[in-house]
Amino acid sequence: MLIHPDEILETINMVTNENLDIRTVTMGINLRGCCHPDITVFNEQIYNRILRCAENLVKTTEDIQRLYGIPIINKRISVTPIAIVAESCQAEDFCSVAETLDRAAYEAGIDFIGGFSALVQKGMTPGDLKLINSIPQALASTHKVCSSVNVATTKAGINMDAVAMMGHIIKQTAELTRDRAGIGCAKLVIFCNAPDDNPFMAGAFHGIGEPDCVINVGVSGPGVVNAAVRSLQNPNLGEISECIKKTAFKITRMGEMVGKEVARRLNAQFGVLDLSLAPTPAVGDSVAAILEAMGLESCGTHGTTAALALLNDAVKKGGSMASSSVGGLSGAFIPVSEDEGMIRAVQRGSLTLDKLEAMTCVCSVGLDMIAVPGDTSPSTISAIIADEMAIGMINKKTTAVRLIPAPGTKVGDMVEFGGLLGTAPVMPVHNFSSEVFIARGGRIPAPIQSLTN
Repeated sequence: MLIHPDEILETINMVTNENLDIRTVTMGINLRGCCHPDITVFNEQIYNRILRCAENLVKTTEDIQRLYGIPIINKRISVTPIAIVAESCQAEDFCSVAETLDRAAYEAGIDFIGGFSALVQKGMTPGDLKLINSIPQALASTHKVCSSVNVATTKAGINMDAVAMMGHIIKQTAELTRDRAGIGCAKLVIFCNAPDDNPFMAGAFHGIGEPDCVINVGVSGPGVVNAAVRSLQNPNLGEISECIKKTAFKITRMGEMVGKEVARRLNAQFGVLDLSLAPTPAVGDSVAAILEAMGLESCGTHGTTAALALLNDAVKKGGSMASSSVGGLSGAFIPVSEDEGMIRAVQRGSLTLDKLEAMTCVCSVGLDMIAVPGDTSPSTISAIIADEMAIGMINKKTTAVRLIPAPGTKVGDMVEFGGLLGTAPVMPVHNFSSEVFIARGGRIPAPIQSLTN
């Protein structure tokens, strides 16, 4: 790949002035060879397997960061969904497995480990139930473990029994981490159409069909795109789209270079480059700021969904041309607490939960890092999940919910999580009940567009 000196200077400017970084290098590790009915033996085997694969992950990424001068913010691991590989274990719960994952994460020096997960879109096995019931205590007793549950797909429909269950699991998780503002819920994602190769937390797991050991990379760059759009002189929307495409190409090419070099040095397979624009609490490093640069007075006002659709499409088009293997989520994230522009929009009243839901129809994931009042009922949480799952199911896309019913809070309060998780303004939910609807259970059938064979 030939790189012109001007491109090097441009990349240096992106890093130093526009918050460009590699958001995560995530190693996916297959744990299916670790299955054992004795949970003590199982825990020992997964611990050894993780450290065998990832012992040089952090050192290698730091070496490459110094070599290229590009910040690599997070080093992470994803593993085979624990509900699958622990199914045969003779144990009442899987909390000890979560503690083993946490111990391995600390020993490897990584930031997060994902895969305390279950895939229950069409039904639940005993192992799935055991894992889901273990989530609150598992997330309360660990620091680096992340959990996800896939409750819907376009092919299977929505498992409403699982959706109803997750409302209670989220509430329990919030209560068990009450002393930390319910932060356990920030490590728990509910999915529709969860991808097998997602490098971003908290939803990453190493899916069935993936290689034995793989490197997936997630780039970032809302600050770069924001600066590029704002540099244009009175552009029309087509010109804005072209600008974003070119910028996404440059960002993605950098991420591909880093990912392949990490994989080569670790003797792992290079998996995918996730194109997602992932914001941070830093001023300007914001998806909301990009939308406002297009001409909106405040993110959330009329026109926001259209602007987000333009952004998401342009990022995908530009990035896909720069990568040999695009995957994961790939688009624009709209996590409220992690985006200073989104926070401001909520505080000034232009951005509501209903508007965020509409925006998820055209963006990369879904309702992400949203704090709601601590007294929000489990059925209301489940109903919010059901709405988001329906959007993903009908539109054949990944959607997700990461909701925090922060204990003891009311609308207008601010909840501090720190670091990349940021600060969340507590947003209102509807006062009308969804309890009877959620209690009906069963399965919402797959849509007619699922019949593609």
